[in-house]
Amino acid sequence: MSEVSHPTGRRGDDDPFAPFVPRRGRIVAISLAVAAIALFTFIGVFIPATAIHDFQIFDRVLFASIGWILAALFFRYATIKAVPTREGLTVRNLFLTRTVTWPQVMGVQFGQGMPWPTLELNDTDTLAVMAIQRSDGPRSLQESARLNALVTGLGEARER
Repeated sequence: MSEVSHPTGRRGDDDPFAPFVPRRGRIVAISLAVAAIALFTFIGVFIPATAIHDFQIFDRVLFASIGWILAALFFRYATIKAVPTREGLTVRNLFLTRTVTWPQVMGVQFGQGMPWPTLELNDTDTLAVMAIQRSDGPRSLQESARLNALVTGLGEARER
């Protein structure tokens, strides 16, 4: 097998600065986006006009556009990620993208029953990292441990 080259010179599995990306959530979101477009567009185009439901062209376009709006929301969910660098972490969640420096992060919480880890920030705020999802099983615990190692190593190194 050949190794994948990265800017850090490490193989992808060993790279502590590899982006955090959900697996199962991304697959489900993309599948739902395709299904929403197909279903709502199909219904919008092919629903029969009856005396009860007199679908005009505007109604059909509006109905199909609901599927496209849902697909856009699912696509946004599919693009959730967290990108670590030596300076900090850029977290792209469902609606907001935020960058924090490592010294700002006081700790990582990922207790039993939590869907994703939460960063405790030094301004008493918290930041969810939706890119690491419990639904990914044991991988989520490995990714959370990697995130915690980055917080511990780079946060303390910057404070000195």
